[in-house]
Amino acid sequence: MQNPSSLLILFTISFLLSSCAGRLAVPENSFGEEIAPASPDYGEAKFWSSLPELRDSADLTPPGASRENQEEALADVFFIHPTIFDGGSAWNADLGDTELNEKVDRTTIRHQGSAFNESCRVFAPRYRQMVLGGFYAKTPEDNESKEKALDLAYEDVKQAFQHYLENYNEGRPIVIASHSQGSRHGVKLMQEFFDGTALQDQLVAAYLLGWPIRPSEFKQLPVCEGPTQNACVIGWATWKKNTRFKEDRKKFYEGVIAVNPLTWETDPTFVPASQHQGMLKGDYKTFKRQFSGVEIQNGVLWVKNPVAPLPAKNYHIADVNYFWLDIRANVAERVEAFLE
Repeated sequence: MQNPSSLLILFTISFLLSSCAGRLAVPENSFGEEIAPASPDYGEAKFWSSLPELRDSADLTPPGASRENQEEALADVFFIHPTIFDGGSAWNADLGDTELNEKVDRTTIRHQGSAFNESCRVFAPRYRQMVLGGFYAKTPEDNESKEKALDLAYEDVKQAFQHYLENYNEGRPIVIASHSQGSRHGVKLMQEFFDGTALQDQLVAAYLLGWPIRPSEFKQLPVCEGPTQNACVIGWATWKKNTRFKEDRKKFYEGVIAVNPLTWETDPTFVPASQHQGMLKGDYKTFKRQFSGVEIQNGVLWVKNPVAPLPAKNYHIADVNYFWLDIRANVAERVEAFLE
């Protein structure tokens, strides 16, 4: 029989999986055979999961964490949420779906977006995200639909960011943060708006997590090599230490950006759990501090749990929660370095 600690950890992972799991079937229709959901108008607050003037899930803070401080924050974060849409036959989510919007808010905005609310005002757009099943496309036709659906989703993200720049930024430092599908869009946003442009001078850092990103995708933006470096890119994918990858998985991660969130460096040396500030559990009430040692191997983060082992091997769903306190502290450190 599992001890209570193991059961609580199992519950945590199960809870987190609910934000990015469900029906994995590819939509039966091709992208062009359906009418796309209505496009958003980012001048209306209803098309945002989080805005500074709204009371929303990104304003929350778990007990034991530093307080939310958006009113006094001197930087902004533009947060692009991961895939939450997992149902129906449509390739892209309908932003009029109240149930889906509420799910986005109570999962990724609360558990991920709120990690930035001490040092940044949080801006998180709703967008016509591609359905989760689209990532399981195998045929040429389905892959074509997948790319078109992702492009539609990115157009929303792009419009939201343009609206943010024109109406809210006013020259403030910018953090870009994202996870999974959101990081796919985050890469394109960085390429289009920051890489080698004047806006790069306003970039604190880009936390593009849970998506395979290679340094060659950027012309001038470097990989972050230290905890206070600015105008650089951070990425990682979290796996259980000593997971055996098949050849296709090894190639998938070959050369991918991997920054250790315990040191904020790319050094592959194992870093002990004593340097892990803390994982946020699924109850949004408690932290597991000094929980895991971490090392970088072949483009991924390998985590080793010294107490009770987690039941899964791929911790993709917990890429942010696993290092919630580490991210929160590092954003504050980078913003301070930027302002100095």
